[in-house]
Amino acid sequence: MDDPRRYWVGWNLVKDVGAVRFRALLAAFGDARSAWEAPAEALEQAGLGPKLVTKVVKMRSQVSLDLVWEKLQAGGIQVLTWDDESYPRRLKEIDQPPPVLYLRGSLLPEDEWAVAIVGTRRVTSYGRQVTEELATVLARNGVTVVSGLARGVDSIAHLAALNAGGRTIAVLGTGVDQVYPPENQRLAEKMLQQGALASDYAAGTPPVGANFPPRNRLISGLSLAVVVVEAGLTSGALITASFAAEQGREVFAVPGNITAPQSQGTNRLILDGATPLLSPQQVLEALNLTMVTEHRAARQVLPTDPVEKQLFQALGSEPLHVDEIRLRTDMPIEQVSATLALMELKGMVRQVGGMNYIAVREQAEDYSV
Repeated sequence: MDDPRRYWVGWNLVKDVGAVRFRALLAAFGDARSAWEAPAEALEQAGLGPKLVTKVVKMRSQVSLDLVWEKLQAGGIQVLTWDDESYPRRLKEIDQPPPVLYLRGSLLPEDEWAVAIVGTRRVTSYGRQVTEELATVLARNGVTVVSGLARGVDSIAHLAALNAGGRTIAVLGTGVDQVYPPENQRLAEKMLQQGALASDYAAGTPPVGANFPPRNRLISGLSLAVVVVEAGLTSGALITASFAAEQGREVFAVPGNITAPQSQGTNRLILDGATPLLSPQQVLEALNLTMVTEHRAARQVLPTDPVEKQLFQALGSEPLHVDEIRLRTDMPIEQVSATLALMELKGMVRQVGGMNYIAVREQAEDYSV
């Protein structure tokens, strides 16, 4: 039986079919396979222009999706789509998330607690010290470090997280089977044991300069916050900070010497409203990440029971006040409040303010009727 994800991969190979056009195709045809197999006239009726339809027809004639899929499997490359439960929740919440995410290594539920560390390739000794200390503290507190595997700050952050026994994710501007820069090959291989390489570019995509700025929105999209350690005024790290602000993520910037080129960008971010980072602990406290270890422990040791199941089934993706939950479940308010507190520690529900709760989708499979 065909894996439907191979048709998502097919559309990913067609240049100029991004999230918006692909969503329109799904709406028109119902699924990726039907869209892929649709005649040219139907594709035009679905909103694709003649030139793009020509590209699609040409790609379909040149590419064997069976062969492409076999190569992905042989290379240990996972394919995650919007339809997959394991597609990162935070990334899916951003505007126009990538329909396909390629992955080597592993994404775990605890990677939801992630912070991006980015910065210049021409890092100073000061920037190196700050990056190593920050990544180490985050990793030791159970926070996944996200970056872009570039020279300088990115590589230092990945390596420090690994050395601290933590997890780290690199978002690439290439296919996940391509490591750039090449001197980071060993680092990338280590990351596969304690994290992942991720990309929305098809396998085999080479390191083209134009691919790197767009991938920065994935770095911020996977993260709770972005920390810019050092950056010049034209640094790609500032693009990541801009995406983070648009996505509602917290942006931290490390203040630096006003005469140093590597600090001009970070100092400008602070002037524009970014939070000055004065210590690694500040990130943990600002994002309430001091509770990550407790969250993970609770997920492992607290048992599920019928009360939790009933509460979870009463919740959805829309916020529901605790009083309404009590009415729907016909339970004492004390029992509802206490159980919700435990479920929040386990990661099954989330309080979104004002005693309103939502269900966390990644747990839905375990609590289905």
